[in-house]
Amino acid sequence: MTCSSDIRILMTTDTVGGVWTYSCALASGLAASGADVHLVTMGPRARADQRAMLRDPRVHLVETDLALEWQDPAGHDLANARTVLGRLEAGIRPDIVHLNSYREAAFDRDTPAIVVAHSCVNSWARACRDTGWLNEPRWQRYTERVSAALNAAQAWVCPSRAFHEVITDIYRPASAGAVIWNGIAPQISRDRKQHFIFAAGRLWDRAKNIDALAKAAPGLHWPVLVAGPGEESAWSGLTWLGRLSHDAVWARLQRAAIFTSPALYEPFGLTVLEAAAAGCALVLSDLPSFRELWSGAAVFVDPADSESLHHALADLSADDHKRAGLQRAAYEHSLTYSLTRMTDAYLGLYQGLLTQATTLAQAIEVHA
Repeated sequence: MTCSSDIRILMTTDTVGGVWTYSCALASGLAASGADVHLVTMGPRARADQRAMLRDPRVHLVETDLALEWQDPAGHDLANARTVLGRLEAGIRPDIVHLNSYREAAFDRDTPAIVVAHSCVNSWARACRDTGWLNEPRWQRYTERVSAALNAAQAWVCPSRAFHEVITDIYRPASAGAVIWNGIAPQISRDRKQHFIFAAGRLWDRAKNIDALAKAAPGLHWPVLVAGPGEESAWSGLTWLGRLSHDAVWARLQRAAIFTSPALYEPFGLTVLEAAAAGCALVLSDLPSFRELWSGAAVFVDPADSESLHHALADLSADDHKRAGLQRAAYEHSLTYSLTRMTDAYLGLYQGLLTQATTLAQAIEVHA
């Protein structure tokens, strides 16, 4: 599928987690198809290593200092966000607004807008079994704005069927929504696998469940390396690498024999996909999203059972044949989640919305 060379897309993003990796990949894929993409950051500004991930000159980075919605549940920055994005849209004049957040979908605009639900506070809290604080007025307002955004957008998207079911259950949006799996560009792994286990995740994020890995690591014959921002904890058995650039993470994945994610919550898991593309054997939490995406290509364990995680990692470390089979299976399955497939799916969605908008405008003109 191709896209008209003059289509302009305003895409919001944030730099805190996997949304940045997703946005960079999709923006590059759209630009390669002929689109002009303006990537607008919210929350912390992009670091130098993150900016380096944008290699296509048709992707224009626009940085703002707007708060991320989960950083501002009471909505103190809402009026400012409406003004800033309104000015940007007036200047860019996009054909499509692609929002990787929620509340901005309810802003007044004539341009078709889609919302991609990568995560949300309510689903995170459910998965972590910590929901009492959601009754606070500020978080109730957050929930109301997410619900309003899903209903205001011309389309909404989830990166997995499992997470689509969660969003539907929590917010009951009026429209059905769509599922578009995330994707990455083809990867070539030339490094030989080494005897270590790799994991990645924000150490302060309870949903990443690094504590379970720390409990599982003692007694393993292979070192367990963990990359991610946050303050180092006194974990025996883990080697904490701190925050790494995307390229540095990829370099580790190329050499790691096993990748593990004991997460309590993962709507998709881009690092898991990158690990599979690098030929790592996967040991993953038994979550609906991971089952959907990696059934037949991973070992699944109960994220609450550190002993089972230990046994799964010890078994794969000791069994060369089983590990090699899982490495092949993960790599082959990773090809399902290609950048081309993801880009084509979004282009199809955009074109459908643009056609609807044109048809509506023509109907209004006829009856005017």
